[in-house]
Amino acid sequence: MKHGDQASLREAAALLQGTLNGIAVTGAGISVESGIPDFRSAGGLWSRYNPAEYATMEAFLYNPDKVWEMWYELADTLKDVSPNPAHFALARLEELGHIKAVITQNIDALHHHAGSKTIIEYHGNADTIVCPACRRRRPMDLSQRALGAPRCECGGYMKPDVVLFGEVIPEYAMTTSERLARGCDVLLVIGTSATVYPAASLPYLAKEGGAKVIECNTEETAFTNTITDIFLQGPAGETLPEVVRLIEAQ
Repeated sequence: MKHGDQASLREAAALLQGTLNGIAVTGAGISVESGIPDFRSAGGLWSRYNPAEYATMEAFLYNPDKVWEMWYELADTLKDVSPNPAHFALARLEELGHIKAVITQNIDALHHHAGSKTIIEYHGNADTIVCPACRRRRPMDLSQRALGAPRCECGGYMKPDVVLFGEVIPEYAMTTSERLARGCDVLLVIGTSATVYPAASLPYLAKEGGAKVIECNTEETAFTNTITDIFLQGPAGETLPEVVRLIEAQ
């Protein structure tokens, strides 16, 4: 395990440059640099809205107008947020052919906005809303905020196109991400503390399959001294662009 000095940045670049079969797993930490607090942090969403009252399927079915108070606030926060250099670095690594997919726990859609193409979202995407009854989707529309919970053309209430507590992670996201993790030869872990499953299991699956694990985090995690091969300590918005620069300089 190596820390985020210049030598380990060069080694990470060499590993990625030598593969066409890498993947990235991202968590809330990558978006903190874009100005989005981790939901669980002191300034995060859960400090102001009890998840049991605002983020469960049961709460949505019981009082959709109340639940939408939180989701409109989140949408209002996200509308002015942009991808940071770490998001753009991952999009560039995909463009160069070194990673095949980004697997994310985030719902902020910043990987989409940065230009990544193959994105597996464990928890959905707050850019859109969906009708649980007919599955019709449309973009999030803050202009409708004063009307409360949006209604679908079929007559039902629409919900954010995210996985609420009480819902299951889409089977496609689960099976595809596990297959990619088992088959990759380099896995990037970025901005996740290794505590939220099932995403936290992916680096272990990759390691079991013989992959090298590159971790980009500001602090050590449960991965760091167990399965991490190269630990790039520091903001991912600084370390990942440097890795890309080293690859492109070859």
